[in-house]
Amino acid sequence: MKPLAERLRPQNLDEYIGQEHIIGKKAILRKMIENNSISSIILWGPPGVGKTTLAKIISNKLERPFYQLSAVNSGVKDVREAIEKAKKQQFFDTPNPILFIDEIHRFSKSQQDSLLGAVEEGIVTLIGATTENPSFEVISPLLSRAQVYVLKSLEKNDLEKLLNRALTQDTVLKNKNITVKETEALFRFSGGDARKLLNVLELVVNSYKDDKFTITNKVVTDILQENISTYDKNGEMHYDIISAFIKSIRGSDPNAAVYWLARMIEGGEDVKFIARRLVILAAEDIGLANPNALLMANNCFQAVSVIGFPESRIILSEAVIFLATSPKSNSAYMAINEAQQEVRNTGNLSIPLHLRNAPSKLMKELGYGKDYKYSHGYVNNFVNQEFLPEEISSKSFYKTGNNQRERQSKENMKNLWGDKYEF
Repeated sequence: MKPLAERLRPQNLDEYIGQEHIIGKKAILRKMIENNSISSIILWGPPGVGKTTLAKIISNKLERPFYQLSAVNSGVKDVREAIEKAKKQQFFDTPNPILFIDEIHRFSKSQQDSLLGAVEEGIVTLIGATTENPSFEVISPLLSRAQVYVLKSLEKNDLEKLLNRALTQDTVLKNKNITVKETEALFRFSGGDARKLLNVLELVVNSYKDDKFTITNKVVTDILQENISTYDKNGEMHYDIISAFIKSIRGSDPNAAVYWLARMIEGGEDVKFIARRLVILAAEDIGLANPNALLMANNCFQAVSVIGFPESRIILSEAVIFLATSPKSNSAYMAINEAQQEVRNTGNLSIPLHLRNAPSKLMKELGYGKDYKYSHGYVNNFVNQEFLPEEISSKSFYKTGNNQRERQSKENMKNLWGDKYEF
């Protein structure tokens, strides 16, 4: 018999649970599907949120041939064979087949390159699924030819709908007398993953010989107790442990940071994934308090990209301890957040004339570049002038962090600007 998750796989958009932001009644992807105007897309989201299911639903709805490859066990030869099959099905008015590639982020550059021609020529419509940021893992030429849609972990309301469907519509479970007294453990262990929720439910159900029983938090926890401490790099523990790892570094605890690093290494986590998170953390959480942190993190990423286990663990450990023991500041992170919000609130404010480029005589006559003061022509390479649009000239986006380096920066800026900005 098929697993519960497979028996309950949705066959159409109305049965599909979650992702209302992209396939709800008025959402853009649903409109494209209903109008039969689907283009190549990449579905980015955590495991178990319905990426594969959505790809199959799209194929069924549009009545197109569906070719599926997994990047884990497919190579360039498999891609080319799928493309050749698609070519043979090309007729004058025949819509192109859908080529679904699961875990497309695992494809090498050469494998992704082999897709380009077929996508460009319309031989296939590509649907890629990935759990990693496609900006990092998908080559730019391919990414530019596909629209990226972000899928989210299922929310409590979605999980409740899925649980109810399983108990009332599944051919096996609907014939059992199952009472669900508590759902917290079921939902917690699922981690917003539909497939995991159904797998947990099936495991619990199969643990009972009788057809009548009650599901409680204790029942679920006791049955799954052996799996609680495992590291599943494709499941909820992946996200929980990387969260603990990042928070330990942010909290300046090198012991905890190295421990969570070890948990990921022992669990077989991708070293580039770990190193990439360190690059982000170095800019977001350490920032200007120690600019060398970003250099260290980037060098770590470059090093582990060419050196495999076991040596890369030493490089990661060095970088992690350096970042954990560095002073912390999120001032750069907060500054860009505030500046972006200001842009959203005020729109495209006029650029002051003295800051504009004046490559032609006409522009100079219009005042472009007039009254601009060249900073290097003044004492200490500084002269007081306005660089922001007039409407927001009093705004202050960058506020120094409380660390030695930025305190020195604060004093320097006060000497230059006086009380113009609140540092």
